[in-house]
Amino acid sequence: MSLKVGIVGLPNVGKSTLFSALTRNKVDINNYPFCTIKPNVGIATVADERLDILHQLYPESKKIPAIVEYVDIAGLVKNAHKGEGLGNQFLSNIRNVDAIIEVVRAFSGDDIQHVEGGVDPRRDIETIKSELILSDLEQIDRRKTRLAKMRRTQGKEKEAADAEWEILEILENNLDQEKWLYPLPEIPEKLVLFAKELIKNFSLLSAKPILYAINTRDSGEKVVPETWGLKKNECVVVDAKLERELNDISEQEKKELDLESQLNNIVRHSYSLLHLLTFYTSGDKETRAW
Repeated sequence: MSLKVGIVGLPNVGKSTLFSALTRNKVDINNYPFCTIKPNVGIATVADERLDILHQLYPESKKIPAIVEYVDIAGLVKNAHKGEGLGNQFLSNIRNVDAIIEVVRAFSGDDIQHVEGGVDPRRDIETIKSELILSDLEQIDRRKTRLAKMRRTQGKEKEAADAEWEILEILENNLDQEKWLYPLPEIPEKLVLFAKELIKNFSLLSAKPILYAINTRDSGEKVVPETWGLKKNECVVVDAKLERELNDISEQEKKELDLESQLNNIVRHSYSLLHLLTFYTSGDKETRAW
């Protein structure tokens, strides 16, 4: 199973830079909005000490780690759910991933323009959150319009429509209060499995697990995610530009410069977002993490 993670955020916050660092893919990175139109796709391997230990039993075998597939999605802007900045196309790209990494710009500097005119992480986080929630609300509203006709029928069709309507009402109420749908909000036990199936079928954006990559630079900025309404365990602080540069130097040089990469940390967080289990197989030919 391949875990697909979408990298999202406003334009010019470092999404493509982080994607390039994670996947070692060369992509267009320029100082203007919507440099990325079509999503870039690449993979990163999951560092795993258990796999390394198991491989020692069969050192001649091929070592195959688990992977995470990353999708670099073009920057969203305010009113993306209405189509601003090709927003509908970009939101559709997010629906196709399993989890989200939101890159939040926390570094200042006039060398890279900000679409809102200045750096404000809390504002940017709220902008992306609002766009995802508003997009989900529109999708739920369209579905309820179709369900209204089904609820006027009789028999099993009506029962199924009524159950779905009840679930959508709960989801809609949470979204109206600007609450994420991940983890799953409180739903009657008899409807939980049905609710999970609906959320999966609709690919609701706000129901996807999310990790915040706080993109900063070593220039004195103090990063305090709690002041932006975030929790420590849902954030990773990273210098995306530095991480991309670290790909070009050796491990020995990193030690000499006292530089430590955060990329493995981000990949491990990505892998754990969906609480997946890892299975291992090992033999003469290959040692693999599944």
